[in-house]
Amino acid sequence: MAILPRSSYYDKHYRPAASLIRARQPYLIRNMVTGLALCAFTIGVYSWTINAVAQDDFSDVPIPDAPAQSPHSPHTGLEKSVSAAALDEQKEKRLKS
Repeated sequence: MAILPRSSYYDKHYRPAASLIRARQPYLIRNMVTGLALCAFTIGVYSWTINAVAQDDFSDVPIPDAPAQSPHSPHTGLEKSVSAAALDEQKEKRLKS
């Protein structure tokens, strides 16, 4: 029992038969020309886009200064900021033990 239905264009090993090759022959040149045209169009659009983007000049765009941060700004990492009083308490505990 075959899983795929049999076609008259393929043999029992699903290779193209001579009738399929004859049926496709009139369209061979037309399909090749269409494929080449599509490839040429795609490459042309890609080349034009890369060329257009490469010409952009951003020298007239002002670059803003870096924002000023206060010297006592809180840490932005995972560590919690520790106050000076907490540090003093830790020092005293170490000295006592």
